[in-house]
Amino acid sequence: MATQAIGHSVAHRRGGRFARATGPSWFARQWALWSRMLAPLRPLDAPRGRVTAWDASWPLERELTSVRRARRLVTAQLGEWALEDLVDTAELLVSELVTNALRHTRGPLRLNLRLLHSQLLCEVEDTEPACPSRNAVDADAESGRGIELLDLLADAWGGTRTATGKTMWFELRAEAHAQGAQTPRTP
Repeated sequence: MATQAIGHSVAHRRGGRFARATGPSWFARQWALWSRMLAPLRPLDAPRGRVTAWDASWPLERELTSVRRARRLVTAQLGEWALEDLVDTAELLVSELVTNALRHTRGPLRLNLRLLHSQLLCEVEDTEPACPSRNAVDADAESGRGIELLDLLADAWGGTRTATGKTMWFELRAEAHAQGAQTPRTP
């Protein structure tokens, strides 16, 4: 009987022929893995590929006005999703992530918002693979408190390396949406 080992298919001899084990070949498994990794690759200067009623994405220019544009986009989208209670916090945290991306990276940026059950996920994608590090900040310093703001205001946050750089993200719990009080308005 044919069996399958880790990464290799084992064959046995049946009537002078080798019978292959059932299941996908090594090539098929590798193709599936790589196609999943490479399929979501889209240039950051374009919206993300999958757009649904609960998913929004915008490319951002490398200019200082992008921070203001990101805040306005977040405000408008959360208003459309009937999540006005999250607007202030989401605006501040998105503003921090976009500002950090503009200051410390090169290349295009993309802002993504996703509402999944009662969690709002906000992501800022850029082309720099290194995640930010926490630094000790003096009391009179004018900058360097972005990570502390994420710690204080977000329910969860982090950074993920991607094939094109990294994605900094945070999650906020949507209380009114979790209780089923309101449903988002879709066009």
